[in-house]
Amino acid sequence: MPEHDIADLIRLFDDEFRASHNTVLVRGGDEPIYLPADEQHPQHRVIFAHGFYASALHEIAHWCIAGPERRLLVDYGYWYRPDGRTEAEQAEFERVEARPQALEWAFSLAAGFRFNVSADNLSGAPVDLAAFRRRVYGELCRYWQQGLPPRAQRFFNRLRDFYGTEPRLPEAPD
Repeated sequence: MPEHDIADLIRLFDDEFRASHNTVLVRGGDEPIYLPADEQHPQHRVIFAHGFYASALHEIAHWCIAGPERRLLVDYGYWYRPDGRTEAEQAEFERVEARPQALEWAFSLAAGFRFNVSADNLSGAPVDLAAFRRRVYGELCRYWQQGLPPRAQRFFNRLRDFYGTEPRLPEAPD
């Protein structure tokens, strides 16, 4: 298993996207967020939580999915309900999170990093984590067959080359 230094991940992302998309990856605090460029910050910022490698991969996945208009909005203009979601809110969370978590999984494979699906609702309605894992895996399979979005493919290739991996689609989860 390769060593996963967050400084490497920041450098890889910035080298790949700073010039072409005016976007940098930033170590943040408690909550991840995407902030578009403004008067105080000339670059768009993908901010991940606590310096965690998995959080960075997840936030990069969201950025790779967001279109040009969404990348001009704080957190891409999407809603987010924190931990404690109702059953209906959790179902919506899982619907919109399957694609970014599938990209995060692909990035994890390219980096040789362990991926864990996250339902992110510890104090809310009960979650069928196995069902959500299967949903995310289904999206991963779709990406594997149809190809990743262009920015995601660039970053996937960058990770694969840096870590010297030969990513393969994992077996379906139980």
